[in-house]
Amino acid sequence: MKNTTILKIALSFILFAAVSQSCKKESKQKTKTDLITQAIWKFSTATANGVDVSLLLQSCQKDNTLSFQANGNGTIDEGATKCNPGDPQSAPFTWSFQNNETSIHASTVWFTGGSGDFTLVSLSETQLVVSQNITIGGNSQNVVVTFTH
Repeated sequence: MKNTTILKIALSFILFAAVSQSCKKESKQKTKTDLITQAIWKFSTATANGVDVSLLLQSCQKDNTLSFQANGNGTIDEGATKCNPGDPQSAPFTWSFQNNETSIHASTVWFTGGSGDFTLVSLSETQLVVSQNITIGGNSQNVVVTFTH
């Protein structure tokens, strides 16, 4: 009789645990749009063939920030140092994912010698990594640029 009571209590506990687990809300996996639009992105590093080329980029470009909105609009802010003092502090741009979200097209150039088209290397909660061919010192190189927030 005692074993039957213990068995009933154990089965009730297991059933309760199973039911309460099934009632938990499932966490929604963030989309690439969710990830890219959640915060402002700041330049971190730039490499070409595994070598840091950040020093070859202009300081006035490395302090820029990028923000993306889900509606395809964005803003590039010049940061503390402008390349051209007459430029506005911030400027709008449009953007979109291309090729099954493996590349990003922006209506503006982010780095001198580059274009508005980037290959998306990776995108996480805290890091945006893109690559593109950028002309540095007269040579075109595939540069991998990392932004963080």
